[in-house]
Amino acid sequence: MQKTANFKLGAHRPLVISGPCSAETRTQTLETCLALAATGLVDMFRAGIWKPRTSPGSFEGVGAEGLEWMAEAKRLTGIPFGVEVASARHVEQALAAGADAVWTGARTTVSPFAVQEVADALRAFSGGDRVAVLVKNPINPDIALWTGAVERFLAAGIPGQNIGLIHRGFSHFGQGKYRNAPMWPLTFDMRGRFPGMTMIADPSHIAGRREYLREISQTAADLRYDGLIIESHCRPAEALSDAAQQITPEEFAELIKSINWRAAATDDPEFMQSLELFREQIDNIDDAIFDLLSRRMKISERIGDVKKAGDVAILQSDRWGAIRERVLSQSLDLDLSAEFLNQILDAIHVESIHRQNRVMNRGE
Repeated sequence: MQKTANFKLGAHRPLVISGPCSAETRTQTLETCLALAATGLVDMFRAGIWKPRTSPGSFEGVGAEGLEWMAEAKRLTGIPFGVEVASARHVEQALAAGADAVWTGARTTVSPFAVQEVADALRAFSGGDRVAVLVKNPINPDIALWTGAVERFLAAGIPGQNIGLIHRGFSHFGQGKYRNAPMWPLTFDMRGRFPGMTMIADPSHIAGRREYLREISQTAADLRYDGLIIESHCRPAEALSDAAQQITPEEFAELIKSINWRAAATDDPEFMQSLELFREQIDNIDDAIFDLLSRRMKISERIGDVKKAGDVAILQSDRWGAIRERVLSQSLDLDLSAEFLNQILDAIHVESIHRQNRVMNRGE
């Protein structure tokens, strides 16, 4: 097995990973990787070797042969490379080729059995102490699954400093702006569970379209993500997979240079004084908001008493529809988006129903 140089997660910020969605041919892989290397902005190459596609018969990757192309790109440029893996055999072949990082894709993270197989393989092939192991979020917004995947790698003896998180967005019903909804608050929860663990964003899979890469990348930088994965292809229009979200190496360079990676904090006294003034105002407003919410829920409980006495069902759709319509009609005046107001209203409604249900079924 080839010995690879250790790739250290968290060595610097931002960590930038780029390369084609799929390694398609030796020429395409090397041309893309060499062009990316020429930008001086890439810390690691990536390319899909095995592609878990929804429909059989679609392009599912070139297989292990593509690892030889990635290893060649590494020899030519000195830049590490990483690949997605989904089985013990993938792990064995990736490590043998000299991969510096492996990660589980969203479709693998969703399966505890598959994650365990990958974790066991890393331990068996002694890869866990010398490669970075990244864990993409599962397809659906299930933080428990994502957490469990990380815990399986930790239990397999892989050092925590060698494990990182990839946020690639979550599948959602309906026609959203992005291919996969970012759902940033869920990732805040994940970061709270594993403080200090490297987390990078995958704007390509969140966006699904290249025109949204810049805004997602900047949002990730503003939210203190540690890096980005951006898919790049020497000829995106000819890509065999995810052509709409890939950009040329030249476009990649422009994108990375345009992102403002702001400082995490500052000790400037004038800045801190201004910040604390506004934070104090927010704390006071929050206290008032939650006091009003508490009072509202107490009234909901009293409504529950009235409904119970009248033997009337909890859900009154017409009334709730009128409340929603009245609040949403104020969206422009309040300078609050309809999406945000709907989220708040839904949370209030769920809690109100819970309170009334508890009152109406007390003692039964």
